[in-house]
Amino acid sequence: MKLAAQKNIILIGMPGVGKSTLGVLLAKELAKGFVDTDLLIQEQAGKTLQDILDGQGYMALREMEEAVLSSMQVSNSVIATGGSAVYSNKAMRSLKERGICIYLRLSLAGVRQRIHNFQSRGIAAASGQSLDHIFAERQPLYEDYADLTIECDNKSIEEVLGELLGELKAASGKLQEKQ
Repeated sequence: MKLAAQKNIILIGMPGVGKSTLGVLLAKELAKGFVDTDLLIQEQAGKTLQDILDGQGYMALREMEEAVLSSMQVSNSVIATGGSAVYSNKAMRSLKERGICIYLRLSLAGVRQRIHNFQSRGIAAASGQSLDHIFAERQPLYEDYADLTIECDNKSIEEVLGELLGELKAASGKLQEKQ
């Protein structure tokens, strides 16, 4: 499959949708690098996302996330973003300048099924904010930034990967036809 060689593939979506897991598999399939931005934030901060939230609050985590995403200089990689990446227009513009943005969409029921540790997972949200509220707040942002959307409900990671590879191949073919 021929996707512009240096282009990144940016995965966005709710926590629990499988961005990191799918990202590794996709990177292997496409012979690209893999970057998990949550891990980059933790590495730079020297603490877990939950420790950042507990000690400095959710806005500090979002600011760190924006700084990391805006300054990333990677190419030819699959990038798994944190679920809150879409709160930063600056960060998302920076990412989209170097790649295609894929929204991995999962219903609220699907997210609930997959996230069992909501209070300790390191989700950047205001104190007391419910999963329902976070979901409702982020959905339109994911949709706005997405170049492609892949439905993930009731699908295995292998099924999602196959569908995503098919969509990328189709998108790559359309780009080549225009040139």
